Amino acid sequence: MFVVESYAAVRRFVFLEGHSRREAARVFGLSRDTVAKMCRYSAPPGYVRTRPPDKPKLGALVPVIEAILEADRAAPPKQQHTAKRIFERLRDEHGYGGGYTVVKDHVRRQRARGREVFVPLAHPPGHAQVDFGEAEAVIGGVRQKVHFFCMDLPQSD
Repeated sequence: MFVVESYAAVRRFVFLEGHSRREAARVFGLSRDTVAKMCRYSAPPGYVRTRPPDKPKLGALVPVIEAILEADRAAPPKQQHTAKRIFERLRDEHGYGGGYTVVKDHVRRQRARGREVFVPLAHPPGHAQVDFGEAEAVIGGVRQKVHFFCMDLPQSD
């Protein structure tokens, strides 16, 4: 992996000083493909897996774990399985020979996948929220439909 300084130096050499990518590859001792990638991205792109890692020991037991977690959704919180208890059940009932950490990590990912997510709101000064609606009101003793406009300045929350 290249440090950010060398990354910036290659980009400066090509874009600001006007040298060719081939010359940059020769000067910095890099391949032309590497220089092309450095010119394509403003910051070094991180490593991205092409597929999830294999789980040779846990792979066959993933449906069992998912069935346990599905059954736990209907159970009261105090009666739901912990990752340790799921590991013990896999070891005792299904002959699982793998480690606890693999099971714990899988359970954590599965539980996080079904969890509800909240996005915090930010309201800068001067921004407003508006809405239109209709309601029934009694005006002069007569019940009638009225239309209304509602505006809120939510900056103070």
